[in-house]
Amino acid sequence: MVDRLANSEVNSKRIQVVEGCFGAAGQPLAIPGRVLIGEGVLTKLCRKKPKARQFFLFNDILVYGNIVIQKKKYNKQHIIPLESVTIDTVDDEGDLRNGWLIKTPTKSFAVYAATATEKSEWMSHIGKCVGDLLEKSGKAPTGEHAAVWIPDSEATLCMRCQKIKFTPLSRRHHCRKCGFVVCGPCSDKKFLLPSQSSKPVRVCEFCYLQLASAGGGMGLGPRSDSYSRSGSKFTVSDDDDDEDSSD
Repeated sequence: MVDRLANSEVNSKRIQVVEGCFGAAGQPLAIPGRVLIGEGVLTKLCRKKPKARQFFLFNDILVYGNIVIQKKKYNKQHIIPLESVTIDTVDDEGDLRNGWLIKTPTKSFAVYAATATEKSEWMSHIGKCVGDLLEKSGKAPTGEHAAVWIPDSEATLCMRCQKIKFTPLSRRHHCRKCGFVVCGPCSDKKFLLPSQSSKPVRVCEFCYLQLASAGGGMGLGPRSDSYSRSGSKFTVSDDDDDEDSSD
């Protein structure tokens, strides 16, 4: 089916429409052999709160962006190569239902569909696309993925020292290695995590010591700026579209 659509006029027009919705700020999406499999609105769990995002599944990439005008205009385009993707189901909890994790070496986050059927279809199609790509390339599935972030709302105290209470003056930060919500003093060091960034990123003291003792990467000393539910199923990412994407 995908091979038949690859060079069809219908597929080309569908991809052109998607490119047009992102406008000049978006990356070109039309390349030989690329097929648009499906699209839809999913709720993405971001740092501050769940937000609706428009997703497009192609046979080799997953694209999503902010909804400006439904079916007409999107911005802040994100492109995820499917070869690096692994997915895991997320149990229903409260209002967050029909979810799954999208995990990659650079970013991991949870999304939620409107119905169980939609969730099943999305996961099935993503899984098949990833499987087909790996089979063609002969590569093994990605073993490493970025930590999923605990949402801000899940932590009123630093998850490491369990002492500092978060206030407007005592800000929340996220460790890029474990995803915990931590205070400034507990995350005043940086470490190079090549899969996530070309520059050293913020990590908590616990992860810094583990990384340094393992002898990998490059660590930096203290930065100049200076309790969650056990086993929480919530995961979050710091999208460029979030208010506090730097932390």
